Amino acid sequence: MRKPKTRAALLAGLLLAASALAGVNPPTASAAADPVTVTVNTRAGLATVPDTALGVNHAIWDTNLGTAETSDLLRDAGVQMMRYPGGSYADIYHWKDHTAPGGYVAPGTDFDTFMAAVRRVGAQPMIIANYGTGTPAEAADWVRYANVTKGYDARYWTVGNENYGNGHYGSAWEADDHPDKSATQYARLVVEYADAMKAVDPSIKVGAVLTMPGNWPDGITAGSDPGPWNQTLLSIAGPKIDFVDVHWYPGGTAAESLARVNHLPDATYLLRQQLARYAGPNADRIGISFTELNVDAGRNTQPAALFLADVYSGLLENGVFTAHWWNVHNGMGTVTQVAGQTDYGDFGMLSSGACTEDGSVCQPPLNTPFAPYHGLSMMKLFAKTGDQFVRAGTDEPLVTAHAVRRSNGDLAVLLVNKDPDNDHPVTIDYAGFTPSAVAPTVSTLTNGATGIVTSQAGSATSRTLPAYSLTTLVLRPAGATAGRPAAPGQPTASGVTDRAATITWPASIPGGSPIAKYEVHRQNGAVSEQLGETASTSFTVGNLVPGSRYTVNVLARDTAGRVSWASPPLTFATGSPAASTCTVRFSANNDWGNGYIGGVEIINNGSRPINGWTLTWTWPTGWQQVSSGWSATWEQVGTAVRVTPTTDNRQIAAGGTVSAGFVGAYGGPNVLPTAFSLNGTICATG
Repeated sequence: MRKPKTRAALLAGLLLAASALAGVNPPTASAAADPVTVTVNTRAGLATVPDTALGVNHAIWDTNLGTAETSDLLRDAGVQMMRYPGGSYADIYHWKDHTAPGGYVAPGTDFDTFMAAVRRVGAQPMIIANYGTGTPAEAADWVRYANVTKGYDARYWTVGNENYGNGHYGSAWEADDHPDKSATQYARLVVEYADAMKAVDPSIKVGAVLTMPGNWPDGITAGSDPGPWNQTLLSIAGPKIDFVDVHWYPGGTAAESLARVNHLPDATYLLRQQLARYAGPNADRIGISFTELNVDAGRNTQPAALFLADVYSGLLENGVFTAHWWNVHNGMGTVTQVAGQTDYGDFGMLSSGACTEDGSVCQPPLNTPFAPYHGLSMMKLFAKTGDQFVRAGTDEPLVTAHAVRRSNGDLAVLLVNKDPDNDHPVTIDYAGFTPSAVAPTVSTLTNGATGIVTSQAGSATSRTLPAYSLTTLVLRPAGATAGRPAAPGQPTASGVTDRAATITWPASIPGGSPIAKYEVHRQNGAVSEQLGETASTSFTVGNLVPGSRYTVNVLARDTAGRVSWASPPLTFATGSPAASTCTVRFSANNDWGNGYIGGVEIINNGSRPINGWTLTWTWPTGWQQVSSGWSATWEQVGTAVRVTPTTDNRQIAAGGTVSAGFVGAYGGPNVLPTAFSLNGTICATG
């Protein structure tokens, strides 16, 4: 949690060409010369928007937690889930007597008051059970009171908050009275909490705390734990939990925070890999929530609004079931100027009406919406429950795009201009959708604005995005959409090798005409590549690239030529050959949170010696690198790594091995490579 607490940014991010540094007033915005190309591809389906998507945090130190004015503002912004009792306070809070020893509890913030606010907003609660100073019995009593005594039907319960911050990894901000502060002990007690709480109400969902891939303490093993925090927790408690809870404060300047949103696809991919690897059978039932999000620069000005809309969209399109802003009210921090606006360093999305200690600077009146509140309101206009995200992309890093397709055939597009200095003209291309000639409904949030401006104007294919702005377009389709077949069901992959995979899916329900065939499309950025078509509900895809990640959708086409929505996405990764003339064993050890000691062992499986060798691989992301190496010559250009021998290990005897080591570094989720070539031959991996 942040109240108002900062944590050092531990990771290097991708720097944007233009920065928005606090304390610098930008010049008047001018239009960039070349139009940005935006591509929206409705054939490339992503996740569906759940009814828990848009969330916020409420805290027991906030005197306004239960006021009608606060609740009505949250309702108007479209809030669907509210988290209580407030970050790290959860690990000192005792709900029965409404106390938090060592912290401040405001009047009018007890659990019943919170639930009254939840109901007034029309949201669902997410409740944090006290792990740090509580017990499984206390948590079970809370479930009994909430759902049996009061009938609140509170579904979502998390065991603790940021419990890896209990000192186990060296940094301590989270209360933890247990003598054993290991990840192993947390996991064991999560099992006890889940058992006790579900004994009262088996229908609840119990969540456990994970750390964000690529962020401290991800990758670090401490004490006698069998592995890092996430691995340890999932290996022990995975079968007992229903979701995992992650927080993300990307840190850095406004430009750096906005750039790091591109970490999200790889972060969620790694989280699902960890779930599949460690959490036991049926791990795909385990959901992912991100319940604390905020920035370090521009917390209540336009950078936060841009970040909120961009990160909520990025998480939801990757299947996260809820995203929460920290916080509703929080209080004054350091006052700066950001992009020409006064920023109060306040993590809240509504003003607390506070002043600096000397009274020289005061916030606007209580409950005045800050920029992130308007960013959340923009999300309400953009992504509604039941909409399906579809792939959208641009050719300009300072402009990002997201899109959703609605059940009535409409398409909504969210455009984020992260450039504080320049307007950007854009041209928008649509694949699988033809917009009506009717002017779209356009909603815009500009830098310093006190609200969103909505009109029906302009073109569906071109417009200019103001500097530092959010723009949403809602478009009607050009033709009728009735009678199309339903989208095929969730595809699955089987028989995945280095070069092929078999994709299978539940059949589509016909609309006005019988189903003629199914088309399998691969997402390649915002462009779809058709891999094949079939009249059946299974298709084997060949000619795949070893060690590559693929996301595919299936579409149904009927005999009248009508095409369904895209199926839910399927992501799978090809591996290395089962057998080859070489084997590579890649290792990553002694991880310290943004680097590790890496190694490669090359085995000659052939019957003849190898005289001179070159090993190559490609990093899966742009923020991974070889910092230094030994026992070989190491080179990296872009994401491509090239390793060549020294005079001492040029030859690899038949059946022999050579080894070399390196220091690896990463500035985001560390997705390890899985395909290696030796002298142009793809090796097996061991």
